[in-house]
Amino acid sequence: MTFHPATLALHLSSILIGFMILYSSLTGIRILRRWDIESGSELQLVLERRTYLVSTFLAYAFGFQLFSLFLMIFTAEHLHILFAGAMCAAGSFYVNGYGYPALVFKVVNFFLAGLWLILNNADNRAHDYPLIKKKYLFLLLLAPLILVEMVLQWNFLLRLNPDVITSCCGSLFSSEAGTIVSEIASFPSLPMKVVFYLTAVAVLASGLFFYWKNRGGYLFASLSACFFPVSILSILSFISLYYYELPTHHCPFCLLQKEYRYAGYPLYLSLLAGCVSGLGVGVLMPFRKVGSLSENLPALQRKLTLISLILYLIFAGMVTGRMLFSDLRLEGY
Repeated sequence: MTFHPATLALHLSSILIGFMILYSSLTGIRILRRWDIESGSELQLVLERRTYLVSTFLAYAFGFQLFSLFLMIFTAEHLHILFAGAMCAAGSFYVNGYGYPALVFKVVNFFLAGLWLILNNADNRAHDYPLIKKKYLFLLLLAPLILVEMVLQWNFLLRLNPDVITSCCGSLFSSEAGTIVSEIASFPSLPMKVVFYLTAVAVLASGLFFYWKNRGGYLFASLSACFFPVSILSILSFISLYYYELPTHHCPFCLLQKEYRYAGYPLYLSLLAGCVSGLGVGVLMPFRKVGSLSENLPALQRKLTLISLILYLIFAGMVTGRMLFSDLRLEGY
């Protein structure tokens, strides 16, 4: 399995990302210590030139980081046929103790990498790079998480043993499994529907308010942060059931399979990207009064808000459309 193309792609991307992050972190330390935009010293000129190179490195590195989440899920889904008992990616991740921790770090780093790219984009819009120390401090905080994810991912992929009998998603996400996930899956569907749609309406309303009035950015970001876990809980509780048309199958990974037209990919992509864009609005709020950003930043925030709202509507539209046209009926809905 080490020489499987998708596995090799994950290994190669992790090496490249790790190298770029370490190199950029070393430069970031020098910038935090010595950066002075008002200085005309040789060192300052060197740092200014180097930051162009480092920003390009990190743009590609974090771009790969965003893509690697879906590549890892695709790899786990593609490899499940090699493990006895596995029916989808859920079984592949359960083959050893590194699979699900690696996936959790992938998701966390997806958000953080996306936010760094947003912060970097805002900084590059100003002539004096007012956010340069803040974004490199953010990088130094993010770098250890990236490295931990790399270690977990390598251990997960290198320790995949086809002789291991793993668990299928039916047992992992069943209400009888006795785990936290199974408890979530057994949530009553009607209350979860109410929570899901109330949260969706709140986040859409707050986003429209910010887009038109240019106020309430923190509220929109906070509701975006809430919408992601609510949506994941809803997928486990009732959304997945409408795709499978089975009242007992709660797996969030089978949605990625051909039998369900790979519906999970646009669902998760729209949700993740929408949340990152919404959170980005809040991350940029403290810098709206920075002189060199005062004109450009509101326009960037409105753009992020519009992107987030469109992606949320796509996500909610896919969910609602499936509920309306599915043959399954839960509690009359």
